[in-house]
Amino acid sequence: MILLLAVAEFLCGALMFSYWLGKAARKDLRQVGDGNPGAFNLWQSAGYRWGLAGILLDFLKGYMPLVFLVESGMLGRDFGMTLVAIAPILGHAFSPFLKFKGGKAIAVTFGVWSALTRFEAALAYAVILAVLLAVFSCYKKGKYASREADGFQVVVGMAMLSIFLLVSGYSLPFWGVWLVNLIVLTYANRQAIRSFLTGKGGKLPRSGDGVTL
Repeated sequence: MILLLAVAEFLCGALMFSYWLGKAARKDLRQVGDGNPGAFNLWQSAGYRWGLAGILLDFLKGYMPLVFLVESGMLGRDFGMTLVAIAPILGHAFSPFLKFKGGKAIAVTFGVWSALTRFEAALAYAVILAVLLAVFSCYKKGKYASREADGFQVVVGMAMLSIFLLVSGYSLPFWGVWLVNLIVLTYANRQAIRSFLTGKGGKLPRSGDGVTL
């Protein structure tokens, strides 16, 4: 049963709504910005209305199926929950509908943590990212840093979410979700992190402000 639910969640996460919305808007997101088929590039190429729709759909595919399973009692707080919860994140990052080349999995990450913790961990992650953005903004004297800095902040923010999980006393299955989520975000942002840490920026096109979804 758990394996079937995990497969269903993976396929749900693999639905690349932002990419398909881009196609509807006659934009190929793989040719925009850093080539990420996610909501940020959709926003940049087709406008904020399309971008918001992509963000919402990517969030909901992580949230709606999982919150139903959790709140209905079909999933307990065990490692079966871990397997099912990480599936939509993996599906988005490695979508079979795009030859296993997916997006950065930010919006779906928020959806998953919202479902698992009734928005608590998702809110904590949002606050952490806001603080990191403010710190970087002050460091750059109000100027937008770079897409490399965005990717770095996303991963550091997820690492820092461990403090919230520890203080809040979440059990090991939640830590399993966090660990896989951190690994996926690190992999998805590996080029940005490498460029940021080495100071060799400019490899990632700078389409505008904000994190890549």
